[in-house]
Amino acid sequence: AAAAAAAAAAQRRSAARRAMLSACRRWRATTRPCAARVPARTPRRPLTAAACAVTRRPAFPLRLQTAAERRQLSAVVVDYVDTSWLQKNSPTGINYLSLILNAKVYDVCKQTELHVAPKLSDRTGNRVFLKREDQQPVYSFKLRGAYNRIVHLSPEERAKGICACSAGNHAQGVAYSASALDISAKIFMPRTTPQIKVDAVRSYANSKSEVILVGDNYDEAYAATAACMEAEGRVLVHPFNDPHVIAGQGTIGQEILAQTTQEEVDVVFCCIGGGGLASGVGMFLKSVKPSIKVVGVEASDAPSMKASLDAGHVVELPSVGLFADGAAVRKVGDETFRLCDMVLDEVVTVSTDEICAAIKASFIDTRVVLEPAGALGVAGMVKYAEAKGLTGKTLVAIASGANMDFDRLRFVSERADTSETLISVEIPERAGSFIELYRHIYPRNVTEFSYRICGSAASIFMSFQAASPEDKEEVLAGLSRAGFSPMDLGDNELAKTHGRHLVGGRAPARLTEEEVLFRFEFPERPGSLLRFLEALPSAFNVSLFHYRSHGADVGRVLAAMQVPAKDRAKLREYLEYLTSKGYSWREETENEVYGHFLLEPVEVNTSGRSRPRKPPPLTFSSV
Repeated sequence: AAAAAAAAAAQRRSAARRAMLSACRRWRATTRPCAARVPARTPRRPLTAAACAVTRRPAFPLRLQTAAERRQLSAVVVDYVDTSWLQKNSPTGINYLSLILNAKVYDVCKQTELHVAPKLSDRTGNRVFLKREDQQPVYSFKLRGAYNRIVHLSPEERAKGICACSAGNHAQGVAYSASALDISAKIFMPRTTPQIKVDAVRSYANSKSEVILVGDNYDEAYAATAACMEAEGRVLVHPFNDPHVIAGQGTIGQEILAQTTQEEVDVVFCCIGGGGLASGVGMFLKSVKPSIKVVGVEASDAPSMKASLDAGHVVELPSVGLFADGAAVRKVGDETFRLCDMVLDEVVTVSTDEICAAIKASFIDTRVVLEPAGALGVAGMVKYAEAKGLTGKTLVAIASGANMDFDRLRFVSERADTSETLISVEIPERAGSFIELYRHIYPRNVTEFSYRICGSAASIFMSFQAASPEDKEEVLAGLSRAGFSPMDLGDNELAKTHGRHLVGGRAPARLTEEEVLFRFEFPERPGSLLRFLEALPSAFNVSLFHYRSHGADVGRVLAAMQVPAKDRAKLREYLEYLTSKGYSWREETENEVYGHFLLEPVEVNTSGRSRPRKPPPLTFSSV
């Protein structure tokens, strides 16, 4: 009896193998090979599910057409794939594996590159890959899930049309998919949605579709979407809490394994908004290769999945930050929560500054500017590797999108430089103290300096670039020994966002009677600021100084100096020297902005002048 049972089992496995081989052959006959991307030593015998799912060529959308074939696939997976994770955590997980293998995303999506990131690799001490979902037609991964959901609609559902509510990438994916399938779509967006995103959705929509701006926030727009569903019978395409959407995103995990046949991937990092991406990628990886860790990454001001996992149930946050707006979700889905609870090894949160730094790091390796949500995976990978002390590992971060609003680049650039140290210091109000302070920092690059005379010890807001954390501490210690009382403002959000722009203000009238104001431009190269200060006559006291590095070829400085009338000739000599060294300048002492915002109002005296000792302007400039 035992022998007969064994023979029957062997016969079933043989039949399953033949069915799988038949499916593979059908796929090969209808899919153009991507031979250039298949490693030369990749096995050419796709006889097992493990081989099909892991070592086969990229973009492997198996078309299992019958229920019998799907049952045979399950038998092969049980026999040849490490099913220990499935058996322990999700006996029904084979259903999601089947959905992912049968996802129809490649009708409109492309297999994106797994990009080696040399600079990130050097920085973290690991082998880093970026999964470039910014290469999709809509510049984000959302097209995969949206299309896979829509393409599985019945003919009756297609005839009724679809609807969706989104202010970002999901709306673009729905519009593109509806256009590709010639389906009517109504896409609801809040009236507050940036025009650039509204225009992008409209550019993808077909003549049957409509973009509707309604409500002042997502909840009001979703209420209009629900009313449309009830009135017109349209099918909702949910951005994350849908099995077909999750399966569409899961094809990214399938591609990662197909593209790393010569690598042993250790950790994959997925951004989390509603959880669809992490659920799909995590389910595939854990089902096929459970040794790979899957780490979710959220913005620290929108940790809806982490809060839910910590609480053991879905939690709705009262509010979320909007910097990473593509992942700003107050409440994750019940299905994505269930799956993430199973597949995620850990969830890390990252700050706005860490996201900006990740955008910069990704740009250095790819020359592509990721959107904040698109850089979450990279930010989480850097933070995780440093916190865990990982070295020599293979890490994959999913770069999930690049729909960046151009207007945000200034803020990103401002906050991306992690080598910049923001401090405040105090210096005595006397001539020469400025250059004395600067010599404690030189030759490090000063990137910002804001100061206005006030009559007592002056508080200065400045930043400099340290070579390392140790170098930073050395500078701060030196400033402390010299009596400048430095205060590190690196974690002070108020200082970084607002304080740096409000330093100074109006100076007392008694201190500005002999003050002159100039704008300077000088070559942005090492030593330029030092030369500017060293050449300044000792009789002149700097009473205002503002400088901020913006990466341009010239540095722009606004400076005021107290120049006694008897030393006006020395001022001219100083300016002529600067001109000979390539500096340009223009006097702004009569500028109305100077009078309105930087000088204390005083009553007009009998002579009709408010500051009788104020010298007349030079009335010329170097340009």
